[in-house]
Amino acid sequence: MINPYLILLIVSVAIASFAQILLKKASMRTYDSPIKEYLNLYVICGYGLMFLSLFMTMISYKGFKNFANVPLIESLGYAMVMVLGYFFFKEKITVRKVLGIALILAGIFVYNMI
Repeated sequence: MINPYLILLIVSVAIASFAQILLKKASMRTYDSPIKEYLNLYVICGYGLMFLSLFMTMISYKGFKNFANVPLIESLGYAMVMVLGYFFFKEKITVRKVLGIALILAGIFVYNMI
């Protein structure tokens, strides 16, 4: 049976990835004043989703007896942001980006093997 806390952690990582996309979208605009720069829908929703992700992650940690797999799941956020950037910003997924993410995942995998 799949651990529901594992699913909660994966959903938390996905929410944090969407929040990063919202914050990047907000940073690509120009604003009339500093107040509008920080108090707009994208920024408020982005930080709200980050806050939600934080609490979901803290709750999901209750269900893990061994935290060895948590960094591997958390690092999936890098891949999610890359894929979301492709769909929302038409960013290219280059071989260099894929190798970078593979290197991060391999490093976490090797660290967990020790």
